[in-house]
Amino acid sequence: MKIAIGSLNRAKKLALEKAVEAAGLQAEIESVSVPSNVSEQPFSDEETRQGAVNRAKNTLTEANADIGIGLEGGVMETDAGLFLCNWGALAVKEQVIITAGGARILLPPTIAEQLRSGEELGPVMERFTARAEIRQHEGAIGVFTNGLVTRDEMFLHVAKLLLGQFLLINKK
Repeated sequence: MKIAIGSLNRAKKLALEKAVEAAGLQAEIESVSVPSNVSEQPFSDEETRQGAVNRAKNTLTEANADIGIGLEGGVMETDAGLFLCNWGALAVKEQVIITAGGARILLPPTIAEQLRSGEELGPVMERFTARAEIRQHEGAIGVFTNGLVTRDEMFLHVAKLLLGQFLLINKK
């Protein structure tokens, strides 16, 4: 079985590798760069979910895989403030796309202000932490949970939700 993920991001690939192992699947995992066809900084639950769906579909085609996975991080506005959000999607030829959402955490007002003014979370977090490639490692979730939940762990939960649904649907 070939499972492809629509991202070259190390945290997302690690999450998928761990989920595949937890599910007991024997699979070749490939990372491919595909567009999400949404904003660079998805700004709602709906747009973030759509980005994951688009990545899953684009990955399935681009990699000629059995399963295409899309994992997308974004932010969502609520009456309590701006929250991180994340979504995943799993695509298989001629099957309904499976989706799942993950953790939510309130962003500090100073970070939220920069995002509302049009900036993307990755560069904002790099300036905030004075470290490069935060999104490849612990991510904003890791920074704002004091390392208790990292980006790969956040996406691991979503990837497990996707694979669990897929396995249930495809029981033989």
